[in-house]
Amino acid sequence: MNYTKILEEIKEEVAPLIGKGKVANYIPALASVPNNKYGIAITTINGNCYTVGDAEEEFSIQSISKVFTFAMAFKSIGEKLWQRVGKEPSGNPFNSLVQLEKENGIPRNPFINAGALVVTDSLIHNNFNPKKSILDFIRKLSGNQQINYNTEIARSENEYGHRNYALAHFMKSYNNIYSEPDELLDVYFHQCSLSMSCVDLSKAVLFLANHGVVPNTDEIILTTSQAKRTNSLMMTCGMYDASGDFAFRVGIPGKSGVGGGIIAVIPGELGICVWSPELDEFGNSLTGVKTLELFTTKTGVSIF
Repeated sequence: MNYTKILEEIKEEVAPLIGKGKVANYIPALASVPNNKYGIAITTINGNCYTVGDAEEEFSIQSISKVFTFAMAFKSIGEKLWQRVGKEPSGNPFNSLVQLEKENGIPRNPFINAGALVVTDSLIHNNFNPKKSILDFIRKLSGNQQINYNTEIARSENEYGHRNYALAHFMKSYNNIYSEPDELLDVYFHQCSLSMSCVDLSKAVLFLANHGVVPNTDEIILTTSQAKRTNSLMMTCGMYDASGDFAFRVGIPGKSGVGGGIIAVIPGELGICVWSPELDEFGNSLTGVKTLELFTTKTGVSIF
């Protein structure tokens, strides 16, 4: 398949969408990102990489990081994780407090903010140095030892992250957070501040396209069953309360971040990342979603 030609066609077709979304501004350090940035990278299981646009420029991955911390926690504690977090779509905004009270401090899934905080808390509970462990894990998956945290973004998130602090304190009142909220939020804001490129991310998600195994090293990150379940959660919960629309339009597992990135996988074939900072009303990249819709349409490949 001529991926280069397909990516160039998509870039041209989505260009009119630039300017129709809004760059995230509730984290001031993200608001300064130029709105016209656009990149796509594909990495196949056999190691071929195809790019277009700003695919090698780093950006803040934000909630995309939840996939990697979830994989770490799932590998470490397995099914015990489901005692503290659910597996259902939320149907509410990613930082909503509403469901937590109704459901006794148990978040609906690992990819909304409350659920990701529980996942990160489990890493703190099981790791002596969680920030180093997360960074080492990401570097290993991507093959890029230069990846690092953006401390300016982490500081900005901490300064304006009142809703996340509220989520952590609320869940701690239900004994579903073990660490101190300040410690938890420090790790969480750092994982969200990771700076990576589309190329980095398309490589980092390959283990999910390859039944839990890193293709070039054969290292087992997750069992086949765990990889299947992770992809299932991405399919049903990865795009917040627009996950159903994404499944309908795109048809592959994906996870977005308010930095404008979206990762996705086609099991057995490839990992893909698109970056376009302007968001839609649900907090997903407006142009990114359309890009992935066009990609599965033009290639004729989805999980359905």
